[in-house]
Amino acid sequence: MKTRDHAVVILQTPRQRGHQAYFDGGCVRDLLLGLEPGDYDIATSATPDDVMRIFPESYDVGAQFGVVLVPTAAADDSAAQLVEVATFRSDIGYSDGRHPDQVRFSKDAREDVQRRDFTINGMLLDPFTNDVLDFVGGRKDLEAKIIRAIGDPGLRFAEDKLRMLRGVRFAARFDYEIEPATFKAIQRLAPQIHQVSRERVRDELTRMLTEGQARSAFLLLDQTGLLHEVLPEIEAMKAVEQPPQFHPEGDVFVHTLLLLDKLPKGCPPTLAWGALLHDVGKPATFRVAPDRIRFDGHVEVGVKMAGEICRRLRFSNDDTEQILALVEHHMRFAHALRMSESTFKKFVRMPRFDEHLDLHRIDCQSSHGDLTTYRFIREKISALPPEAMRPAPLITGDDLIAAGYMPGPRFKEILSAVEDGQLEGRLQNRGQAMEFVAREFPIRE
Repeated sequence: MKTRDHAVVILQTPRQRGHQAYFDGGCVRDLLLGLEPGDYDIATSATPDDVMRIFPESYDVGAQFGVVLVPTAAADDSAAQLVEVATFRSDIGYSDGRHPDQVRFSKDAREDVQRRDFTINGMLLDPFTNDVLDFVGGRKDLEAKIIRAIGDPGLRFAEDKLRMLRGVRFAARFDYEIEPATFKAIQRLAPQIHQVSRERVRDELTRMLTEGQARSAFLLLDQTGLLHEVLPEIEAMKAVEQPPQFHPEGDVFVHTLLLLDKLPKGCPPTLAWGALLHDVGKPATFRVAPDRIRFDGHVEVGVKMAGEICRRLRFSNDDTEQILALVEHHMRFAHALRMSESTFKKFVRMPRFDEHLDLHRIDCQSSHGDLTTYRFIREKISALPPEAMRPAPLITGDDLIAAGYMPGPRFKEILSAVEDGQLEGRLQNRGQAMEFVAREFPIRE
C-alpha cells in the first residue's frame, strides 16, 4: 500500500463517524502541481480526543494544538507510516513567535485555513471527489507562480518567524515570485528571525541547500535581509575580489553561488554545507600582494569560522566533523598530481571521500573549469584494487615488542613509516618490513 492509500483510509475513518476530513497543506499543493507528495496531512473537524479514540494507536505529539500522529503499517509488514491529523482551529496570540497562546478548536474549515502560512499551502482536497476547497486564492497563486502570505503577512510572520525562511525556500524551490507585500514584510521583520530556535533555522537552511535550487534560495535570502541575520559570514563574501587568473567568474560570493547552483537535488547535507562554507575564511584573509590577490591561511581561518557556525546552528558532532573536513581539505587537491603513492592513498581513504571529490569538481567548474585533477583522481581510484588502498598491516605493535622495542609514542611513527612503504610498494612482506624498521629505527640503548 502506498502512503496515499494509507492516508485515504485514515481520512475516511473519521468521515464514517460524521466528521469532516480533507487532505491539506503541502500535499494538496504538490498534487495540484502533478508532484508526488513526500507525506500526507489531514485536517478534520474531529477533536484530538476524538481522533485518539478513533485511532487508539495514535501518538499525542501536540494535542493541545490539535495535532495527532496516526501510524499505519504497510501490508508487507514494512515500517509504519505516520500521517499527521490536525483539528480545525483558530489561534489566539503568539507571545513566543511560534506557538499560539490559545487554541480554539473549530468545525469550520474556512476558519482553519486562515491561520496557515501561504495561500499555496492553504487548500483542502477531498480525495474521493477531487474537489478542492480554496478559501484563500491558493489555486490562482499556484497558476500565477506567486508566494503570498494568507491575510496580513505581518501577522502571519509574527505567528511564526520561521515562515519568513519558508517563504524564501518555497519561492526558490518552485521558481516563484514572492508577492510584494509579503516580500516587504520579510524585509521588515528579518531581524526577528533570531526568535526562532537555531535548530529550526539550520533545518530550513539545509532544505534550501538540498532541494535543487540553492543558488536562488541564497540570492533571495540576501535580497530579503535574512542572510545578514542568519549567516553574516556568507554576506561578508560579497565584493571580495579574487585573482582573475584563477577565478575569472568574480568575487567570493559569486563563486560560492555558482557552487550552490551545481548542488543536485537530494545531495548530502554535509556536502551542501561544505560547498557553502569552503571559502568562508577568504574575506578575513584578503590581501593584495605585489604579484596578485592572496588569501594566506584562508583554510585554517575557514575551518575555525565553519566550526563556530556549526556550533551556533547546533549541528551534530558527526556532521560538524565532515563539514570541517570538507573545508580543511578542499585545497589539498591542488597537490594530488604530485602526491607520493602513500600520501595519495591515505588522502583518498578519508571518510566519505566522494563528498570531497564532488566538492572539488564543482569548485573547479565554478572557477577556472579545469577538471584535470578530478579526472586523474577518479581514474587512479578506479584502477586501484581495494587491497592496494587498504592492505592488511605487515606488522603490528606486538611484532615491535617481540623485536625488543619499548611501547610508546614512537610506535605510531614506526608503523606509519612501514605503512607508507607498503602503500608505495617498497615493502611487500613482514620480513622486509622488519628489516626496514631495524635499519631506519634502531633500538635505542
